Amino acid sequence: MCQMSVLVLEDTNEELVMESVTRLEVKDNGVAVSTFFEETKFVAEVRVQEIDFLSGKVFLERTVKA
Repeated sequence: MCQMSVLVLEDTNEELVMESVTRLEVKDNGVAVSTFFEETKFVAEVRVQEIDFLSGKVFLERTVKA
C-alpha cells in the first residue's frame, strides 16, 4: 500500500499538510486530501507541483501569493 505525505512549498519552506494520505482529489480551486482515519482536509488555492513516489511525498504550490 502506498501512503503519501502532502506538503505545501512556500519559497524554501515545506509545510506539512497531512501524513499517511490515501486519497488526493484535485478540485477547481485546490486539493482535497484524506486518510483512513481522519476527515478530509481541503487545501485552497494550491496545485500539484511534484509527486515524488520514491520518497512518498506530494508537493503542492500556492496559486495565489500572499
